[in-house]
Amino acid sequence: MSKLSASGRPTLPVAGEDHARLTIDLSALADNWRAMDRRSGAARTAAVLKADAYGIGLEPAAKTFHQAGARDFFVATPAEGAAVRAVLPDARIYVLSGMWAGAERLFFEYDLVPVIVSEEQLVVFMSAIADGGDIPCVLHVDTGMSRLGLRVEDALALADDIARPASFSPIMLLSHLACADEPSHALNRQQLQRFRSVISAFGDIDATLANSAGIFLGEDYHFTLTRPGIALYGGAAVNGVPNPMKPVVTAEARILQVRDVKASESVGYGAAVVCARDTRVAIAAIGYADGYMRSLSSAGITLRQTGLAGPSGMLHGHPVPIIGRVTMDLTHFDVTDLPAGSVRPGDFIELFGRTMPIEDVARAAGTVDYELLTSLGNRYERRYEALKK
Repeated sequence: MSKLSASGRPTLPVAGEDHARLTIDLSALADNWRAMDRRSGAARTAAVLKADAYGIGLEPAAKTFHQAGARDFFVATPAEGAAVRAVLPDARIYVLSGMWAGAERLFFEYDLVPVIVSEEQLVVFMSAIADGGDIPCVLHVDTGMSRLGLRVEDALALADDIARPASFSPIMLLSHLACADEPSHALNRQQLQRFRSVISAFGDIDATLANSAGIFLGEDYHFTLTRPGIALYGGAAVNGVPNPMKPVVTAEARILQVRDVKASESVGYGAAVVCARDTRVAIAAIGYADGYMRSLSSAGITLRQTGLAGPSGMLHGHPVPIIGRVTMDLTHFDVTDLPAGSVRPGDFIELFGRTMPIEDVARAAGTVDYELLTSLGNRYERRYEALKK
């Protein structure tokens, strides 16, 4: 049985009782940061720690990046920034969602750098420093994504505003590329040119534009600081080319039962699959409650992009396709083609990782590897492979 907490509720997961597990290779994580640092050339290389470090755990990821050489870190919210500060007292931590009224205290208390994303936030920040606050900021400029940031013309006007208080002096300009994963897209060069125009208006100032994919676009996009995210965690940053990053996360699920299904019998909800042959099915303890998405189902689900092959797991070195619908806690895999007796309850099937690339699974689900990683539930036992010395 699972152990009980002081509240009487079970604590999950319990080692040895795990139905699903994540193995996180911290050496691969560090190697990926070093690889992106080399690609960044003369620019400093940050690390993005949003969403619990893309689902792998903020504390071990932050410590690993810091040990590898990172000193600049990006998070989405001030609460995430406070969590990083508890782990890395000497880091420079940037909050991408900026500062809003009522959150000023967090920025001062935890020494966080807000990325100002709008005119309204600019007012909040100016008020905070007018009251005696001493905190740097970064100015986000929207160069073509139409998401966060001041419009280019507004940023240029701000740079030329002689009435701008001397106390407002951003330490860096930031923008975000919309199409960097498509290197030939015309918007990449357009955004680069617009960003350069704003940098020129502000004079001698640091700048950051390149995310993971942007780093692969080359030196023109690197500026002072790059900020890789998905590539650090083993994901594919650029479309249509082999992924050069090392896999960091391996997700596995325990097989609970192996059963024989006769030809003409159906499998799973909706009887969406009727077996054309006698079929051996392994039922694994994994489902959409664990972030293994329903759109990975082999039939009866319309979410997956048409024309893409259904996904497989990897078992004993062989791919085994999903059969039927992914449910909340369980998924069926067709293991008919594996040798008789080779698949047993208690075996673990790899969902993605070292031998089943995460980008392939994400593509089959009609999504991206970012979503797979950040959707990982709390029922996995997380195992961290220590840094190799």
